[in-house]
Amino acid sequence: MEEGDNPREIEVAPALIAVHPAQRSVAVAVGSDLRVYDLTGDSPVSLVDDSAKPFHSDSIRAIRYGASGKLLVSAGDDKLVKIWSTDSWLCIGSVCCEKRVSSVAVSNDGLFVCFADKFGVVWVVSSKENVENQALPDKKAAPILAHYCSIITSLEFSPDGRFIVSADRDYKIRVTVVPKNPLDGAHEIQTFCLGHSEYVSCLDFIHSPDYPHGLLVSGSGDSTVRLWDVTSGSLLDTCEIGAKAELSVTDGLEEEPCHAITDLCTCSNGTSIALAVQSLKGIMLLNCNPSAKTLSIAKVVLIEGETLIPTSLGASLSEGLLWMVTGISKLQGFNHSSLARVRAVSLPEDNGQDAEPVLLRDDEIPGGQKLLERLQGSVSIGNDVFLAAAEALKTAMRSLLIKKQYSAEKREFRKRTRNDRKLKN
Repeated sequence: MEEGDNPREIEVAPALIAVHPAQRSVAVAVGSDLRVYDLTGDSPVSLVDDSAKPFHSDSIRAIRYGASGKLLVSAGDDKLVKIWSTDSWLCIGSVCCEKRVSSVAVSNDGLFVCFADKFGVVWVVSSKENVENQALPDKKAAPILAHYCSIITSLEFSPDGRFIVSADRDYKIRVTVVPKNPLDGAHEIQTFCLGHSEYVSCLDFIHSPDYPHGLLVSGSGDSTVRLWDVTSGSLLDTCEIGAKAELSVTDGLEEEPCHAITDLCTCSNGTSIALAVQSLKGIMLLNCNPSAKTLSIAKVVLIEGETLIPTSLGASLSEGLLWMVTGISKLQGFNHSSLARVRAVSLPEDNGQDAEPVLLRDDEIPGGQKLLERLQGSVSIGNDVFLAAAEALKTAMRSLLIKKQYSAEKREFRKRTRNDRKLKN
């Protein structure tokens, strides 16, 4: 049960993917299962956790590599945040939270891990390793900022490390100045980026020499991607993707498909932005012109022959590959309660009209069949299951991120039955 709620229906969770900044490894989370493949050694990774707690006992909701690639962080519905060393694949830190975790971020210097809970509080914990690279004792996290009762959907540090940006389901993006000691809390708000008309689902930064702090891009349930100046909160450009997605939607979904943006990531060429869109069997690529401060739709890459609607995207800073995963955990009514499918797209170095992205075959993906068996399992799953998974995820996302309206009596009942105070005792 979530705090203050009656017994809830089983919540499905999307499969997630994260890529090492130098593409040395790839991680996929499906339900409570964290799967990692070492591309350098061309072998599956065996994670080691010497703590008394399990790896994860409920759905993982966030995975993230640090900027240097030395850390991998996982967190989710079991209220645990796990910090893994990518040198030893040992869990070097485990943090117990009071509420379920919705998003994570690692500071650019790798010294701090931030995570957000579903009550709207962002917490910070030190991630320093000891010299022997041994497991650290469990640490207490400190609150750094809060959105006050609004689920935080995404956390990002700016490229220069000056700001931490947080987005929520109430359409807001907050830019906060990172203090010298984050454990003391962040009390200086730089600005808010306001303009979305639905929940903000994802954030990322465009790196530009002219903007050391980067240009912020945000995706939303309102079917737009927006470009922001994080120092002033100014909206620089808006790209409406609904009409383009409408022409490419997957057959078999509802008559009025949803074009909410579920994930986005900037690509290695520095100016391309990849989007995962609900109902779109493939990805959409946008072009950002940092000098003109504009966004434009470049291409739609459809995945033929499969019902693959990506749930998560990942890319390295050095390689021209975009990784994607579709999948779900706790899918009811099928033999496969948790499933995943991984694909990769080779992206051109520039966005010229003659340059075309290429969808790689399974045997062309780095790691090949061994990687796929580790990250998605060896079971062959039919398109009808993935189609049902896409619909289930869409329903779950709406339930989570679109605020419920309660009667006065229901609100009073929820207040009386809250048990979060009990957990603190």
